[in-house]
Order: sequence, then C-alpha cells, then structure tokens
Amino acid sequence: MSDGPEVSALAINVTVPEALRWTDTRRGQEFTLTTLNIRLLPDGRLAAKAYGRPVGGGRGAYVSFPVPERPELAALIADAAGRAAGWWAAHRGLG
Repeated sequence: MSDGPEVSALAINVTVPEALRWTDTRRGQEFTLTTLNIRLLPDGRLAAKAYGRPVGGGRGAYVSFPVPERPELAALIADAAGRAAGWWAAHRGLG
C-alpha cells in the first residue's frame, strides 16, 4: 500500500486535426468534434471522449461524444498519450 497521493487518472486535451474531424448529433443539434480528452486510467488503459462546437455556430452545450473506432483516431490517441508521457516524465515541478 502506498502512502502517496491517490491519483485517479491523468488527462490531456488534444486538438483533432481538421482532416480527422467528424460530426455527431446530440439533442437534435449537430456538432463538429474538434477536441479529445484522453485519460490514462490507473490500470494503464486509455479512455477518450470527444468535444466540439455546434455546426450552426454558437456556444452550444458542453457535452461529450464517444470517439469512433477509426484506426487514424486510435493512432492519434496513442501518439498523444506517448508524447504526454514524455512531458510528465520530464516535469520540473511547480512554477
């Protein structure tokens, strides 16, 4: 048992390149998904949700969408997680 802080997840936000963006509908409103929130769970698995803006403009609701099972999105997630791991490992403390 560890005496250190209990970390429930590590999270990063990643911009989806324009060529990989997609649309989805929630509550009758169409969204273009532009950002991924990727979490590293304590068991080592990755979890991801997508966020975006309404196609018709405006702020819209802050709602999450599932990430489609597409190889190019899976590669983006894996690449981003690997890059973030390097940043975390090289941290220089607060401030």
